[in-house]
Amino acid sequence: MHAPADAARAILAECHPLPPEHRPLAEALDLVLAEDVVSPIDLPPWDNSSMDGYALRAADVRGATREHPRIVRVVESIAAGRTPTRAVEPGTATRIFTGAPLPTGADTVVRQEDTEALPDGRLAVWNDRDAGHNVRRRGEDIHRDDRVLVAGTGLGPAQLGVLASMTCATPLVHRQPRVAFLASGDEIADLDRAEEIRAGRKVASSNSYTLLGMIRQAGGIPRNLGIASDTRESLRDHLSRAGDAEVLVTTGGVSVGEHDLMRDVLGELGCEMKLWRVRMRPGAPLGFGLLHGRPWIGLPGNPVSTMVTFELFVRPVIRRLLGHPLPFRRTVPVRVTEAITLGPRLRHFLRAIVQPNGPGGSGELVARLTGPQGSGILTSMVHANALLIVPEDRPTVAAGETLAAILLADHHYVAEPPF
Repeated sequence: MHAPADAARAILAECHPLPPEHRPLAEALDLVLAEDVVSPIDLPPWDNSSMDGYALRAADVRGATREHPRIVRVVESIAAGRTPTRAVEPGTATRIFTGAPLPTGADTVVRQEDTEALPDGRLAVWNDRDAGHNVRRRGEDIHRDDRVLVAGTGLGPAQLGVLASMTCATPLVHRQPRVAFLASGDEIADLDRAEEIRAGRKVASSNSYTLLGMIRQAGGIPRNLGIASDTRESLRDHLSRAGDAEVLVTTGGVSVGEHDLMRDVLGELGCEMKLWRVRMRPGAPLGFGLLHGRPWIGLPGNPVSTMVTFELFVRPVIRRLLGHPLPFRRTVPVRVTEAITLGPRLRHFLRAIVQPNGPGGSGELVARLTGPQGSGILTSMVHANALLIVPEDRPTVAAGETLAAILLADHHYVAEPPF
């Protein structure tokens, strides 16, 4: 049996970013850059105004007060998108709007509420607080030839905006992996057999919908292969539907019962087995191998076990294929608020609620369990926002002790498995 971190390393060692392709910027959200992006332009491309007001020389407004305003003459009005035609000279000003280019000679934009229009095109300025301010200088955000975004950067809304501002319409990104998933078991059924499920003759295949959501949230493209029965023929038929998927994920059939045929059938199909079973709970019966060079990850069938093992082993695979250099969620230290007693000496991943111990979300992080920790209690994952890690040499944990936890909504990732 492998330690969880060793199993994760072994799986990731067989996975590599997918080949890159150019994608339209509007379709690149949550994808990962496959190359550095260098700006072809300065941003802003020219000195411009950061507010509506009047562009002028700071020397012409310093010392201005309501009692002793400075008087200048307005020579032009410039809206955003237009170019100034006259320079600002001593004693003159240009009416200007946010984003409009700054006229030559101006070094200040006075906000309009500090001014009053006078007859004959004159302007009274009665506050000098803006002297030397409210100007966005050319290149103050990005200089031409700057390396602005590097390969491995995930593209969120801000990154899309930066790429657009640099006229990068089709960034080179790693495409999303197609992740085929299969549930197996004679006892489970999809929701089109709801009457049998309600009558107790079948169990709903909740894993099918859980995996659909987790794959999509992790950045993969889910492909549902359906539900296979516990026969070699059914398993072979359903597995053959994976087609060109880059990853195959199965649930159930990876334990040691006489109906657990997944390993045998995959072997018949040419899967090279790499590992089988991990020293952890929930999720000990975990399989991994390469089917025609593509990773197969066999998750246990119990709903909680499926979700926990997906988080630890499948999500990092999807992130690696997407091109993320940091595949694993980090751990954070938390103080447990209750005593914990465990059974087998395995590394446990307990469903927990982690929150700051202080007013207004401040203070150290504390953790409490969601309740019973059975691997079939799927509502424990509904209530949990973290996996509390108890090392295998800690059969008991006293209240007040510190453990590590994986926050399930954390967006901070690390290179090595921290569990």
